[in-house]
Amino acid sequence: MEITVGTFNLNNLFSRYNFEAEIDALPAGGPDLGGTVEYKFAPGSIRLRTYLGRLVKAKDPTATQKITDRIRTMSADVLAVQEVEDIDTLRQFNRDWLNNLYPYVTLIEGNDPRLIDVGVLSKLPVGGVTSWQHARHAADPAQPVFGRDLIEVEILNDARTKKLFTLFNTHLKSHFVDFRTDPVVGAQANNERRRRQAETIAAIVKARTRPDSVYIITGDMNDPPESEFIAAFAASAELKLVNALTNPAETRPPKTDDPMPASSAWTHRFKPSGQPANYELFDHLWLSPALAGKQAGAWIDRRTVHG
Repeated sequence: MEITVGTFNLNNLFSRYNFEAEIDALPAGGPDLGGTVEYKFAPGSIRLRTYLGRLVKAKDPTATQKITDRIRTMSADVLAVQEVEDIDTLRQFNRDWLNNLYPYVTLIEGNDPRLIDVGVLSKLPVGGVTSWQHARHAADPAQPVFGRDLIEVEILNDARTKKLFTLFNTHLKSHFVDFRTDPVVGAQANNERRRRQAETIAAIVKARTRPDSVYIITGDMNDPPESEFIAAFAASAELKLVNALTNPAETRPPKTDDPMPASSAWTHRFKPSGQPANYELFDHLWLSPALAGKQAGAWIDRRTVHG
């Protein structure tokens, strides 16, 4: 039985409606980082959600169509997704855009102030689903360590008589630093947050699996596989994970660049002003030792538009 598993950051898959109106000023004491502002109009009212003082808008239909086409082309049996607003949005996307390509749709609300969560789309039956959004790190036990959660999903055979493997899906802390924050201090804080998240992932996976367990750790890690900040699980001598994307095939060549990437193992391009572009693998698929020997191939569905 051959099964394809993928990961895809859907980049702000929101379901919000867009309204255009003239408003003299936001209400005093309104939300800063994010929240809901209510405006009353006779005979009723509407609620608008904001983040960093801006309205949260729905994903552009053209962009939604692009990710729809890519998901249909990939047609992975199990697809881990990141940056989805909520379960209703993921169900609506699967129904209205993917024509119910995936019978099993899973997402649990996490902790992120932007309300972006991680989920799973599956053609195979899903068993138990566990959220680790309440996990803490010893260095800061008062706060949840995960912003976008770590979800643990059991994938079953069609008869639901056997667990095929367990999927751990996450989205680690980004490199974004607010302009009001010292850039060096902000970058250090983000790196430390990812380190703590990686250490927590390692602890959870060790507690939930055995040496012969079949599982995958996947998601947008916002760091390359060799990064010191995710080494707690990626380079764990106990877990002995295998990087499934060491030498992936590409569905199409990347856009011409100078210089071109050194290898096919990248999903993130960053080009500082006046400097060469950097290519790094931020989207990961890590296999347990019991699963690694069964890997038949790997690929990256390469887009050719830089941005």
